[in-house]
This record gives sequence, C-alpha cells and structure tokens, in this order.
Amino acid sequence: MEILASRVLFRPADYERSLAFYRDDVGLAVAREYGSGTVFYAGQSLIELAGHGRPSAGAPPFPGALWLQVRDVYATQAELEHRGVAIARAAAEEPWGLHEMHVEDPDGVTLIFVQVPETHPLRRDPRN
Repeated sequence: MEILASRVLFRPADYERSLAFYRDDVGLAVAREYGSGTVFYAGQSLIELAGHGRPSAGAPPFPGALWLQVRDVYATQAELEHRGVAIARAAAEEPWGLHEMHVEDPDGVTLIFVQVPETHPLRRDPRN
C-alpha cells in the first residue's frame, strides 16, 4: 500500500462555530475551502472540518488529541488568551521534558500545543 496524503477529518456538531474556532481563535491558515468544508494547514499535516455528514447521534467522542508543535508555547498561550480562547491546562514543563498547554475545541477535542526544548531527545539526530 502507498499512502499519498493524510489529514485529520472532523465532522463538528456546529460547523460555523468550529470554523471560527480553528480559523479565528486558534489562527490556523486556510489551505483550501470547498462547498461544505474547510481544510487548514497544521504544520506538516492538515485538519479538515467537514460541514457535511454530521456526527452520528451517540457517536463516541474523538478518542485522542491533536498534537501541535509550536516554537514558544508560552507566547502561544498568551496569543490564544488575547483572542479569548479558554486555556484548559496552562503551559508548563512536563516530567518528560516537553512544555505543553491544552485547549479544547467546541466539540471537546483536546489540542495539545507543544514546545520541544533544544536539549530534548526529539531534537537529537539518532544517526549520531
């Protein structure tokens, strides 16, 4: 099998509310819009909000979270607070060495904003 592309697809309960959250509150750039949906750039990935195919009644919540790496999680938190976004968990250094901050989208999906410090193993070249 050859995977040519991938993205996370959400079917929000309220498309317009989620569109405003990702576009205006979080500030993601729009990659493209189509008749009933919007695709956002998210680093090396894409996030698509589909305004069609509403979630099934009683569907389980999104089982995971979005991991979004930023250069400075503390500046990101200040920017989001300035835009009126509620911070679910304030930026802090975790025991595993990453600096993380949590926000929830209108449907309860957790967005984990992560700063990877220069000295963290994720920054090391494993070939050395």
